[in-house]
Amino acid sequence: MSVQHAEKVYQTYVLEVTDPGGHSASGRRESAIYRLADALQKLHAFDFPVGLNPVTRAFFERMATVEAPPMADAIKAMLAGRDGDVLMPLTLRPDYNAVIRTTCVTTLLEAGHAENALPQTARATVNCRILPNQPVEEVGRTLARVIGDEKVKIIPKGKAVLSPPSPINPEVMRNVEALSAEMWPGVPVIPIMGSGYTDSRWLRNAGIPAYGVSGLFSDPGTSGVHGLNEQVGVKQLYDSKEFLYRLIKRLAAPSQTSTR
Repeated sequence: MSVQHAEKVYQTYVLEVTDPGGHSASGRRESAIYRLADALQKLHAFDFPVGLNPVTRAFFERMATVEAPPMADAIKAMLAGRDGDVLMPLTLRPDYNAVIRTTCVTTLLEAGHAENALPQTARATVNCRILPNQPVEEVGRTLARVIGDEKVKIIPKGKAVLSPPSPINPEVMRNVEALSAEMWPGVPVIPIMGSGYTDSRWLRNAGIPAYGVSGLFSDPGTSGVHGLNEQVGVKQLYDSKEFLYRLIKRLAAPSQTSTR
């Protein structure tokens, strides 16, 4: 059972290469597609540095007690400030990698206009999910440094909306833990930083702490999230609605210590 206290910042970049083009039979080795592909390969091989905040540190301190080696060893090494190959188990596990560092992945490609012509333009859409305490401008500079090719333009798409983490709220956690113990005995409750982003960012930017909890359980391997086959179980959906209804009643109830 996760309670979201923080989330990553969403920023998309368009990588663009332009070229005079020409006939496909010209024999030219230079190509906008090849230059863009070289840039994407460099990006593919790059990992942003690890960066923890109070929420992700609390999350991994809890996970270190339930994970088995070698994952538990890698978590303990990270919490101790170590870096390098010892953290590879975390890097190779997508859900953990997504919360220990900024990530940038290619999601769309567009190039060329005819099968018998060299492309005059090649573009790649690169979607970055940025740690909330990392300056967005720094990510753009890092992409330029990693790619190292002035002919590859790096164009921000839109303006990132920052999302400062919310402090861990004992009252929220206490009520979630109590209700979770009633409905799903033995399931741990853990504060998390979401690797995606939600509407909580608008509240956090207005100075209003926000906490994301759904009570909706699913199998990450088969849920198809954001895909063409996104799905959740029927029972799990109704359990989630019951959980949220009961949680809101608990949080909205008069305090036991209030005077009348």
